[in-house]
Amino acid sequence: MNKKLYIETYGCQMNFSDSEIVASVMTSHDFDITTGPHDADVIFLNTCSIRDHAEQRVLNRLRALQHLRKKKPGLLIGVLGCMAERLKTGLLEDKDLGMRIDMVVGPDAYRQLPQLLMDAESGQKAIDVMLSADETYADISPVRYGADGVSAFISIMRGCENFCAYCVVPYTRGKERSRDPESILSEATQLANKGYREVTLLGQNVNSYRWPGRDHGQPLVFSELIGMVAAIDPLLRVRFATSHPKDMSDQLLHAMARYPNICKAIHLPMQSGSSAVLRRMNRKYSRQDYLNRVGAIRAILPECGISTDLIAGYCGETEAEHRDTLSVMQEVGFDFAFMFKYSERPDTLAAKKYPDDVPDQVKTRRLTEIIHTQQALSLKSNRRDVGSLQEVLVEGYSKRSKNHLMGRTGHNKVVVFPACEVQPGDYAVVEITGCSSATLKGVLRQKGLLQQAGRQDG
Repeated sequence: MNKKLYIETYGCQMNFSDSEIVASVMTSHDFDITTGPHDADVIFLNTCSIRDHAEQRVLNRLRALQHLRKKKPGLLIGVLGCMAERLKTGLLEDKDLGMRIDMVVGPDAYRQLPQLLMDAESGQKAIDVMLSADETYADISPVRYGADGVSAFISIMRGCENFCAYCVVPYTRGKERSRDPESILSEATQLANKGYREVTLLGQNVNSYRWPGRDHGQPLVFSELIGMVAAIDPLLRVRFATSHPKDMSDQLLHAMARYPNICKAIHLPMQSGSSAVLRRMNRKYSRQDYLNRVGAIRAILPECGISTDLIAGYCGETEAEHRDTLSVMQEVGFDFAFMFKYSERPDTLAAKKYPDDVPDQVKTRRLTEIIHTQQALSLKSNRRDVGSLQEVLVEGYSKRSKNHLMGRTGHNKVVVFPACEVQPGDYAVVEITGCSSATLKGVLRQKGLLQQAGRQDG
């Protein structure tokens, strides 16, 4: 009988994509993926290091899993991904953690997992945290063990070289390297042929994607790649994440305008609305640069949804600089935002250069103000959609009730409507009848695409 593997994933979309790579490697070596830890022979936690809170969640979970060793003495537990890369042998050797970890594997070493498992089974230290300059896993077909059959991730590049002062990602994921476009197009085609209706192209900064041209020709860039993916099937929605404001090109915006199936939604992390704070963050753009990029989006894609990331209480942030963030939020009118308190990460430029000098209670108050501002903006954005017809890709049942279905618009807004004849993977034209700050509510008007309804609202 095959052994059973349980994978638990924390953090960003890239980690979920990586877990599908891990599943592929392990199932090709006689493992079956199980949905829970209790019957597993091997447990992998694919981890995140972006904030201290993320790492503490993983450590608490590792402690909680230790009791399973009493029921299954041969159980092996491994830490994968960014936290493994950041802490390295410390995870195996730190007795203060109060737990046993058998494997520590960085994000570029997943091909070595079968050998590392053999090392762990023999009682050896099983660790590989070597970063690679060229590993993209392009030849590995992901096992989409947790997928809904509707949406899937496609990793198009790995690593990051932006070195934002607060961020560990360049240290935990290494240098930027782009994946062969032929392998990306092949994966997208396979997904479309299997009935998937949406793919999200992933990279720490997709705008940095570049593939060398043949015979010293011009390199293939992201604005061209996304058009090639969109051309595979007009029924295949295409999304992408994430964009860096300094690299968001007009060429990409025009490509989005040309293809109806490229979703009109852009996640454009701002982090702060203060040029001074952005300089301390080493973000390489100013407040006005960011607003100029938003202006280009509004000009070329007038109905495009824009979401962002925001950090409250970064090193040295003053009240005036905090108000700069609130004012940009109002000026842009973000549809959605991921919002956090600043968390100092060891060995980053910020940790070395700037004191973490904003008191926690001030960070909390500023974050609360940012959250309240965004809730009002989200509600305002959603209210504009009430009365419109929206094209929704149905993903499944609502989390709250099996009597309702849920899906997303091309602007990445969640829509909930009464269950009816449509199924997950179907397109549905939904009339929006109400909303909250987080969700649109509506009723089905027609199965199919919006243009078939003879009207294009919202």
